[in-house]
Amino acid sequence: MATTSPERFAALTDAAIALIAELGMRGLTHRAVDARAGLPAGTASAYLRTRKALVEAVVQRIADLDTADLAAREVPTGASDAAPDLDALAASIAALLDDWLTTGRTRTLARYACLLEATHHPELRPILAYGVAMRAQAQALLTAAGAPDAEQRGSHLVAAVDGLLFDRLAGAGSLAAPPPGTPRNRADLTAAVRGLLRAAVV
Repeated sequence: MATTSPERFAALTDAAIALIAELGMRGLTHRAVDARAGLPAGTASAYLRTRKALVEAVVQRIADLDTADLAAREVPTGASDAAPDLDALAASIAALLDDWLTTGRTRTLARYACLLEATHHPELRPILAYGVAMRAQAQALLTAAGAPDAEQRGSHLVAAVDGLLFDRLAGAGSLAAPPPGTPRNRADLTAAVRGLLRAAVV
């Protein structure tokens, strides 16, 4: 396998993410990635020889982009010696979810498709590790907020927020919720996340 430059890795994996979001995992082929990225035939297979390697690269790219999104947002915690401001935190999380439903929708669709792929291919189970950082962050926040059993509740909180995102993206919530990208949707998401946070710290 050829050494992949950061630019070439991004071009190939971003093309693959777009294909997965549009066509599902069945649409992910080396030839299709080359065409979507505007690269010569054989480029993707030269860098990512097998389909497994291609899927793993996609997952890595999604995880990197998600991590960058989280790092770009300052988590509101109030004073340095105070517990997190749950209202401000709820609004921040809601804004991130709204982004993932609009400008990040393609990536969100691809993320869920990859996770489902892992249920049929045990060798891809390590991709589930993408959620470890989010759980660690949630556990740290709940610890600072004085929540009992913050480790367990942090994991439950991330699962609940992930379910909220999936419901708005592909579930019945997509039919009833305000349109993504609107102030109404961010307000509605904020109310939902605030309820989850308050339940987690009781």
